[in-house]
Amino acid sequence: MEKNAQAEEALIAKAIGAAALRHAIRAAELYMQAAGTASTKSEATRLRHKCQSLIALAEKLKAQNNATLSSGYPDILTKSSKLHGNVFPAWTSSPLDQEFQIPPGGNLFTDDAPFALSPSQAENFASWSRPQELFAEETEIDDESVMIATRDCNFVQDITTDCSVVASLCAALEVLVGKHAVLSSIFHPFDRIHGRPRVSRSGKYVMKMNFNGCSRRVVIDDRLPASKTDRTLFVVDRRNPTLVWPALLEKAYLKVRGGYDFPGSNSGTDLWVLTGWIPEQIFLQREDFDLNETWIRIKRAYDVQDVVITLGTGRVSAEEEEVMGLVGEHDYAVLELDTTGDTRRLLIKNPWCNGPIWTGAGWATPQQSPAPSLSLADDGHESPASAGTLWVALEDVAQHFESMYLNWNPSLFPNRTDLHFRWEKPASHAASSLIENKQFSVTPAQAGPVWILISRHFVDAELDIMRKQAGSMAAVSQQLGYMSILVFKNKGKRVQVSGDEIYCGPYVDSPQTLARLDADANTSYTVVLDQQELPLPSYSFTLSVFSHNSVSLTEANEEMSHFAEQGGSWTRRTAGGNSSCPTYFINPQYKLTIDKASPISILIASDTRDIHVHVDLVWAFGRRAVSVRAKDVATSSGEYRKGCAVASLSILQPGSYTLICSTFEPGQIANFAVRASSTTSVSLEPVPADAAGRLRKTLNLLKLAEHEERYRVPISAAWLTRSYVCARHVLPKNAEYGSRSAPSLMIRLSIVHGWGSQQVLLAESGEGEFQETSTVIRTPEFDIEPSRVEREGMWLILETIGMRHSITAIESDVFSDSSVEAGEWEIW
Repeated sequence: MEKNAQAEEALIAKAIGAAALRHAIRAAELYMQAAGTASTKSEATRLRHKCQSLIALAEKLKAQNNATLSSGYPDILTKSSKLHGNVFPAWTSSPLDQEFQIPPGGNLFTDDAPFALSPSQAENFASWSRPQELFAEETEIDDESVMIATRDCNFVQDITTDCSVVASLCAALEVLVGKHAVLSSIFHPFDRIHGRPRVSRSGKYVMKMNFNGCSRRVVIDDRLPASKTDRTLFVVDRRNPTLVWPALLEKAYLKVRGGYDFPGSNSGTDLWVLTGWIPEQIFLQREDFDLNETWIRIKRAYDVQDVVITLGTGRVSAEEEEVMGLVGEHDYAVLELDTTGDTRRLLIKNPWCNGPIWTGAGWATPQQSPAPSLSLADDGHESPASAGTLWVALEDVAQHFESMYLNWNPSLFPNRTDLHFRWEKPASHAASSLIENKQFSVTPAQAGPVWILISRHFVDAELDIMRKQAGSMAAVSQQLGYMSILVFKNKGKRVQVSGDEIYCGPYVDSPQTLARLDADANTSYTVVLDQQELPLPSYSFTLSVFSHNSVSLTEANEEMSHFAEQGGSWTRRTAGGNSSCPTYFINPQYKLTIDKASPISILIASDTRDIHVHVDLVWAFGRRAVSVRAKDVATSSGEYRKGCAVASLSILQPGSYTLICSTFEPGQIANFAVRASSTTSVSLEPVPADAAGRLRKTLNLLKLAEHEERYRVPISAAWLTRSYVCARHVLPKNAEYGSRSAPSLMIRLSIVHGWGSQQVLLAESGEGEFQETSTVIRTPEFDIEPSRVEREGMWLILETIGMRHSITAIESDVFSDSSVEAGEWEIW
């Protein structure tokens, strides 16, 4: 009885949701029955304690399931169960033996699901045949002949482009049928007494596979694609030619992925679906890859069969493939790890039956693999070339392979928490920031390793994209986009931009991405899903947290409570560049109003990631700012950042401010959004353009004369007019300006009535200070009164000091409510 209870208890970690709850309840019942028949009092007490702990676990699982139901997750899982015209329901329990018997008067089971073939497969295809038909010349088909390997297995692929699947089966063989016997929980019917798959008398097989948020039921029949040539259309075992359970497992997986015309995958994803073992992808060419640390980590786990290892190559030129014998964009299985002296080696297998063998360091023979016929050495064993397996030094693996795929035993983590969610892809203007990204708060109860896996659900639309994309797997992957995980130590609150993360994962084209975190106890981390170029408007995901102890997993909350947002754009008229540019004042500006003292955070995000952007909040009372000095700035976003930037202030006093959005270079055209967040009411509204509603009078060009520093020009108007003047320097067409090349010439503009001792000052730029001509010089507003001008005259006075360098002239404009007249410049 206790043995049965232990078997049910072992299944809890391999199941999720209602299935895990059922295993916990059943294990508790069996422990209670065992306690009732115990031979000693101490034994009965021990078994009752086990029962009580499982009852507590069942209550916890029940609470988690109720939370899942209340959050609408079943709707996501139900929608994700439909693929390629098939329905793959969530796994609830193992099928009964009766499901695999032919009912009285019934026929063999036939699965009506279509299995697409590629053109090359169709050329070789003969028929869908059952094992009895495939091996008609062999002995009677029974469990011994088609479900048991009498010799060591050597799985190979041929026409079907599923190297990742066959490499997965090769690498995981010891896990499937060895210590962990994972195949017993996947393949049905299964003989648990003898530890092997059973032949289904009805021709029906049921596989438990892990995809789209949960374990799912995949039903197939035993018909396999027979070939009319010597090529094969399904995985075969060279050493056990009639072994069919690998081909049936392959068929079930290909049903999930769309058919035998498989566009390709990677072994990490395949093993996640096939076994539920946690996928991790290591990029061997990354600068932060640690060869020694990785070897120690995988060798320790591999020795106890807690990790499955496969390898993937990147793009390889035809010349490299011929010289090196290494297939590009291809997956290889790792069958063994070995340390001999100072040499660390991996036994690597190419699953392709006609694949070349690498002639680089570490391989034993540089000859071509033969076709899929058994080739034996003199001692009766298959030769290394025939097997496609050879030892390779770890350093050579790191040099010539692109990725290492690790699939970890989920039983390493007693605790698992899942959260299913949908994500509408961010609007273009927000894609460079994290403001619309899905974010979660992860809080472990105790310190220790926490692994965070995000898995994107398969959808038909992605398969359509893959089938339409011609060319290499890399080209296909680029069409499907990339995703990554960012982790912040941010008290579980939402973040707006990247840069302060404690972990930034690689952007992978795989549907899964993993973050490994050494977490502190009772510390809330913010986990962010990021993406680049995902092609579809929305996706479904599952976030799984694996840990040794309980973990709280919720959606991350906003730190602020009030928000205001405005959209804008930099156009040819409004892309003024940074504050050292003379056109800075034409940048889009906004009036920010806050009613109480509050923290403030201002995000600017562009729809063009490569443009460097910046935001300033200045004391300009919500009016347009024409120049910005250091003392005018309340807060800024600091250095110009690609795509997005944030300006923050711990306390902003109530009032109205002016917010200026700029790019580093003038003339850069893009759309953007600006978002203000605070703990009190905040508003944003556009500030009209500087010349909005005004007439513009361009004065004659002032050509600077040698040794002269003061100039004037008369201005007048027929009606009372409100006006201001702007001036900027003129450089030769081939000259540049910027913060480091700004001319040292400084000017001051004045508006005066009268002359001599009777002169009256009306307005003056820069509060009377000279200003560099690297920015636009602007006067305050003033009135032109025709009667006073007639009596006293009115002049615009321009004064200069400093070195002119390449500056040859000054151009000026008068902006006014009604028409303004101006005379000629004269030296004064």
